[in-house]
Amino acid sequence: MTDTIERTETHRLIASNKVEGTAVYNLEDEKLGTIVNVMIDKRSGQSDYAVLEFGGLFGIGSDHYPIPWEMLTYDTDKGGYVVNLTKDQVSGAPRYSRDEAPEYSDEYGRTIYGYYGLSYPML
Repeated sequence: MTDTIERTETHRLIASNKVEGTAVYNLEDEKLGTIVNVMIDKRSGQSDYAVLEFGGLFGIGSDHYPIPWEMLTYDTDKGGYVVNLTKDQVSGAPRYSRDEAPEYSDEYGRTIYGYYGLSYPML
């Protein structure tokens, strides 16, 4: 079954299991972290957030930072995503510990999108 997913991917589509673990870089070519989850809207099927694991050392002491999916651009040369954020901007962003996932409510979504200066999508 895995072979089928890999063969049917296109230049535009990627399987979710390949997104998890993908590196995220900033415009200065610094690796910010890796994607640990993709949050998908159940009704629309659209990806809302990439959850970035950032900070710590070798995953110890790192937190999870939801980033609106629309902020990410895939860079084939890097084999990862690029986002226009500095390490300081990510450090100050809404986050949660690895063991305490939040409820992704509309209120939480507005907080995340607001931090990045974006309008929260009302579906």
